[in-house]
Amino acid sequence: MEFRQLRYFLAVAEHLHFTVAAERLGIAQPPLSQQIIKLEREIGTKLFLRHPRRVELTEAGVIFRERAQRVLDDANDALEHVKMAARGESGNLSIGFAGSTVFHPTVARLLRKFREDYPGVKIRTEESNSVALLGKLADAQVDCAMVRLPLDCGELKVTPLVQEKMIAVLPSGHPLGHRRSIDLKQLAGDPFILYPRAINPELHDAIISACRAAGFSPRIEMESPQISSGVNMAAAGFGVAIIPESIAQFRAEGVTYQDIRNKDLGTAIALITRPREKSVTVKNFTELVRHAAKHFQE
Repeated sequence: MEFRQLRYFLAVAEHLHFTVAAERLGIAQPPLSQQIIKLEREIGTKLFLRHPRRVELTEAGVIFRERAQRVLDDANDALEHVKMAARGESGNLSIGFAGSTVFHPTVARLLRKFREDYPGVKIRTEESNSVALLGKLADAQVDCAMVRLPLDCGELKVTPLVQEKMIAVLPSGHPLGHRRSIDLKQLAGDPFILYPRAINPELHDAIISACRAAGFSPRIEMESPQISSGVNMAAAGFGVAIIPESIAQFRAEGVTYQDIRNKDLGTAIALITRPREKSVTVKNFTELVRHAAKHFQE
């Protein structure tokens, strides 16, 4: 039994006339009649009662019409799902996020845009630090990851999204709290709050190097578990912190934010994927990131 025979049968069952059904199918009547006869032989019973000017369904034909329609609907549905999967329009996408990246509004806009463009894709998110996400990506625990640069990503593919400057977080009452911008060297006498180097060695070292270039070695008073948690620790009075600018959009009590005039201190958000990625869904998301990155470069 072939799908073609089911379509032929349903056409005749709809019009109850071989000539009309043949015209709708775009074939000659004799081949249509031959296929229906062949189908009836395969089933072992008549599906139509033939009259001089029309046909009618037998009781078996009525039952077969319902089942045949269901088979074709299921086949068409399966075919459409396969096509959607091939275009990356269905399936799953797991995205890892370094905690501080979720504060940037561009990341939220990207997710919203992807959901609008690919509503059939189910998104799962996971938050961790940048270094841990590289391992999760390599072990296929996530499909891609948003991380903070600078970061040694090895052979993984890096698609930069947006550059971002670093700013200072000062506890309320700090002598420099009334200033809109400061030089890094003005913080030489302050205790620093810095996240553990294991979270992102390159960015951690970049902050230390920027301080040394400004003429001092920072005195690290406290380590924060994440980049973003330095804000709360500064509010608690443990010292000053250096954070990406986007984190400052969430105003916290007990701190002030100051621009840093040192131009060599900055960070970036990037999408990390596996080399030679085969998933069309991941490729679609990567292309969306590239498009967003071009917008910032223009």
